[in-house]
Amino acid sequence: MCYFRDDSLTPEEILMSESQERMMAIVPKKHLKDFEKIVNKWEVEYSVLGEVIDEDRLYINWGDQEIVNVPPRTVAHDGPVYTRPVEYPKYQDALNADSSDRLERAKDATELATQLLQILSSPNQADKSWITAQYDKYVMGNTALSMPDDAGMVRVNEDSGLGITIATDANGKYCQLNPYEGTKQALAEAYRNVAVTGATPKAVTNCLNFGSPENPEVMWQFKEATAGLADGCMELGIPVTGGNVSFYNQTGDVAIYPTPVVGVLGVIDDVARRIPSGWQDDGNNIYLLGTTMDELDGSAWAETIHSHLGGQPPRVDLQKEKQLAELLQGAAVQGLIESAHDVSEGGLAVAVAESALRFNVGARIWIEELKDRDQLDDTAALFSESQGRVIVTVGREDDVKFQGLCEARGVPVLRIGVTDKESEALNIQGIAEIPLNDVRSGWAKTLTELFG
Repeated sequence: MCYFRDDSLTPEEILMSESQERMMAIVPKKHLKDFEKIVNKWEVEYSVLGEVIDEDRLYINWGDQEIVNVPPRTVAHDGPVYTRPVEYPKYQDALNADSSDRLERAKDATELATQLLQILSSPNQADKSWITAQYDKYVMGNTALSMPDDAGMVRVNEDSGLGITIATDANGKYCQLNPYEGTKQALAEAYRNVAVTGATPKAVTNCLNFGSPENPEVMWQFKEATAGLADGCMELGIPVTGGNVSFYNQTGDVAIYPTPVVGVLGVIDDVARRIPSGWQDDGNNIYLLGTTMDELDGSAWAETIHSHLGGQPPRVDLQKEKQLAELLQGAAVQGLIESAHDVSEGGLAVAVAESALRFNVGARIWIEELKDRDQLDDTAALFSESQGRVIVTVGREDDVKFQGLCEARGVPVLRIGVTDKESEALNIQGIAEIPLNDVRSGWAKTLTELFG
């Protein structure tokens, strides 16, 4: 267990301390010296605390004094259970009944284009670089991907190129509407954001943020969210390796939306085959993977254009998320994908704009076939937040092979456009052609104006 040593601490203070930035590792004796070399290299303080024994007892000594001698289950599993009152929120049924179906949708192309720019420049969708640029993201030169890519990637072995990827996601609006499904969505999005980099999701961590647990309605949210996370991890076959809970996040009696932040860690065998979130080359075909439904409840469109929150969050199908992730990994290994970006908040229109802005390369996009295939109007086609979707770019020489891989994996695939380096514009046919400089101007200045 790594901690800063302090001889003034009592045994009780050491055992019960909740100091952060600590972890416990189990290391085979034969690897102890190699482990010590690694932690010394990174200047991490550590202590060898004990050893695993073939006995159903936990012994802890303070010098020559034995201070703990118990069966381990009494500490970790068989201890007293703290049960607080749980109550279904009084407002929940009315909130879920207030669907976005009643909201007015754009009447023409000009209004759709205006709404896209409004959503892109809203605080939750705007460029985050004013914040992220204040941190050193290239520590020791091993950063392979970072903001604004969908996940961070770090090389951990300079000889083999082995790397790890991590993404964190949460949507408090979805969780306010349905904490169980909203937490599964946060898990699904973090899982997908790792997969689009070419990495394989391996483990989950979390930071669960709620109001006061003394409020039975908050406890209901907490109970539903933890159940959603547990069920989701079981379905994906991915373990929770750690996490924490933060309660009492509220102003007076007004609690925050339940905000379970879910982190997913993945592994990639060589960071050289990482996939960025934006396209760089001219003439690559743009494909949409997954199916789009008319799902605008809790969306960025509903919030930004109509200041509305109500209905049910988008449905999550974790088996399809797993299927999609396996397709992305297979395509990455074969070198078929030039870029990949998940479709989430803001829908397809925002995902396409972000991909174009990543390297300032334009695109021609068409949505008529998408509308016909999935029976959508323009607003749903552009701004629906259906889950399990990704946009990828593929070189024309790999088109047939890529589409064959999608068919073999059972993942819906539809060509929706082509990258256009010369135009330096986002052209959504039949709706608008917007120069990327105009798209970027509103998107890039929002947080600077709010906080700069």
